[in-house]
Amino acid sequence: MSTSPATLRMVEVSGAEALWLLEGSTLGRLVYVHRDLAVVRPARHVWAYGRLVVRAPAPAAAVPATATYHVDDVRAVPGTGWAVTVSGPAEVVGDPDEAAHYRRTLTGWAHGPHDTLVRLHPTTVTGFRLARAEA
Repeated sequence: MSTSPATLRMVEVSGAEALWLLEGSTLGRLVYVHRDLAVVRPARHVWAYGRLVVRAPAPAAAVPATATYHVDDVRAVPGTGWAVTVSGPAEVVGDPDEAAHYRRTLTGWAHGPHDTLVRLHPTTVTGFRLARAEA
């Protein structure tokens, strides 16, 4: 009796499950376009009041009006896990008290002009589970 090799597949999850996965993680990547080039920066995030607050090593002036944030947890050997991407309008957190709060709660990699807090208002949320399936 022979067995079929396992194959990998992607299964789309609901928006609610995607946000649940996002809320349970802390590391991701801020993605935006600057000077016609895609920029990807490692970041830490927190979901607060229906908005995503991201701390990334990027200059505030480079953050565009729309940005994307991607987070995932993929296990290399079995090839399973999940991935979530949110996109929408973005703004730099400008209120000094709010910025101080997020700087205390989100650790960053940079300080000074390349340490930016971005508030992302998600209009698009997509998520996938990566699973094994028998062929």
